[in-house]
Amino acid sequence: MSTPEELRYTEEHEWVVVKNSDTVRVGITEYAQDQLGDVVFVELPEIGRQLDAGDVFGEVESTKSVSELFAPLDGEVVAVNGAVSESPELVNSDPYGEGWLIEVKLDDASTVEGLLDAEAYQRVING
Repeated sequence: MSTPEELRYTEEHEWVVVKNSDTVRVGITEYAQDQLGDVVFVELPEIGRQLDAGDVFGEVESTKSVSELFAPLDGEVVAVNGAVSESPELVNSDPYGEGWLIEVKLDDASTVEGLLDAEAYQRVING
């Protein structure tokens, strides 16, 4: 199971990558999409929505279940990936690339450092 070293992770199975000094891209991990099974619907927030870490910002529906998406950090939604709304299977086929979900302009860019690194996330999923 792939856990790219350049990403940061949450215990709720979201990944974060820094796009520039104060903006991050967020998606769900390969582990999460594997647990969900075939993704058939993705609900994402409106651009401009303010998120607090831990807030539910959307959901992913699969043939097995519906799972909530949790904001990894505080900030404002500045982009949503319309491609996953049109083609939810991108979350399965390319969770770290074309299957990204939202971009967030952070209230405090230093909070990224508080997320799990790849090694710590591996410990979460491997028990």
